[in-house]
Amino acid sequence: MRNIVYYVATSVDGFICGPDADISGFIVDSDGLNKYLSDLQEFDTVIMGRNTYEFGYKFGLLPGQPPYPHMMNYVFSDSLHFDNPHPKLQIKKRDIHEIEKLKSTKGSEIYLCGGGLFAGWLFDNKLIDILKVKLNPLVLGQGIRLFGNSTTTCQLEIISIQEYSKGLVIAEYKINY
Repeated sequence: MRNIVYYVATSVDGFICGPDADISGFIVDSDGLNKYLSDLQEFDTVIMGRNTYEFGYKFGLLPGQPPYPHMMNYVFSDSLHFDNPHPKLQIKKRDIHEIEKLKSTKGSEIYLCGGGLFAGWLFDNKLIDILKVKLNPLVLGQGIRLFGNSTTTCQLEIISIQEYSKGLVIAEYKINY
């Protein structure tokens, strides 16, 4: 079985963005960001929800195009549809069986991009295996929580922790449900 790795930037108080999807406080010029971009090259598959996919439009992503061209991109949504999506982009219904089927295929670990509601749904269904956070030295106070509205609890087992410039920390945990 392939692991799902939730690799995401977060504030110290657990928000992946502020109000109105504001990410302006997150560090963008650190060697930790270079590490993250390098790590992304190891994935051949990315999954995300509709909100995360559409967030890419703010940064020039065109509808129907894959945000990560070197990976197979899966967007889980019950409402998103494109007439002629790029071959590396598939829209799937939000269904546990679709996730389990994807996890059972051959390939690298699976990158869970973005999160909030979709990550919370995966977390509630015990489908995220690894949590890898780019912990930014800021407090947002409000916004989208790391696991959306999930109230699931679990223990985390530290795999690694590394400090980078500008106070960015990348911490990797195994999730023990």
